[in-house]
Amino acid sequence: MSRSPTARRSEGANCFRFGLDDQGHAYIGSTTDTALYVSDSVEALRALISAVKSGAADHLL
Repeated sequence: MSRSPTARRSEGANCFRFGLDDQGHAYIGSTTDTALYVSDSVEALRALISAVKSGAADHLL
């Protein structure tokens, strides 16, 4: 994802990065601090995203 240096961050803006590391583990991390991330299997990341999309994490907001 490329972002203009003048782009402003706002609530609801994309602030996560997703990808695969060198060992093939999926990760989700912050775009504001590349040292912050969580890695697990691709299946676990898919399950997390599905749960969030279905509203299972709404109570955390």
